[in-house]
Amino acid sequence: MRSRRVLMVCLGNICRSPVAQACMESELLGRFGPDHGWFVDSAGTSAQHQGEHPDLRSQASARKHGLEISHQCSRPIEFSDFERFDHILVMDRSNLKNVLALSPDPKVSLVLEASFPGEQREVPDPYFGGEQGFELVVQLLQQACRDWLEQWLREERSI
Repeated sequence: MRSRRVLMVCLGNICRSPVAQACMESELLGRFGPDHGWFVDSAGTSAQHQGEHPDLRSQASARKHGLEISHQCSRPIEFSDFERFDHILVMDRSNLKNVLALSPDPKVSLVLEASFPGEQREVPDPYFGGEQGFELVVQLLQQACRDWLEQWLREERSI
C-alpha cells in the first residue's frame, strides 16, 4: 500500500484528535511495521490549547489501550495542511464545517465515515464528561482507523 499523510482534527487538539493520531499510528505499525512510510499528525480548529499536551484523562484512556500520547502538543490547523496531507479526518460536524470554511477540499471527511458510511456520525467530545466518554472515544477511533485503512486498501486494489 502506498504511504499517505493523514491529519486528525478536533476542536482543541487535546482529547479526540491526539487519540486518533495514536490509533492510526498503532494500526499502521501493526499492519506494516516500523518502516511504513506514513505520516500522521493532529490539529485543532481552535488555537485555545496551542502548545499544551493532551488532556490527562485522554492520556489515561489511551494508555489503557497501549497508546502513548503524552508527547503530543496541540496546534491549530493551518492552510498549508491542505497541501501537506492526503486525508483530513475530523471528529464532528462542527469541526467539518470549520475545516471546510478554510478550504472546501474533498480530502476532508468525518473520521467515522469509514465505519458508518453516509450516517454523519460523530465522535463525541468527552471533555465535560466522565471517564466513560474518554473510553468510548478510544474504542470508536480504533475501529475508525482500521476501517479507513481497509477502505484505502480496497481503493488501491480497484485501481
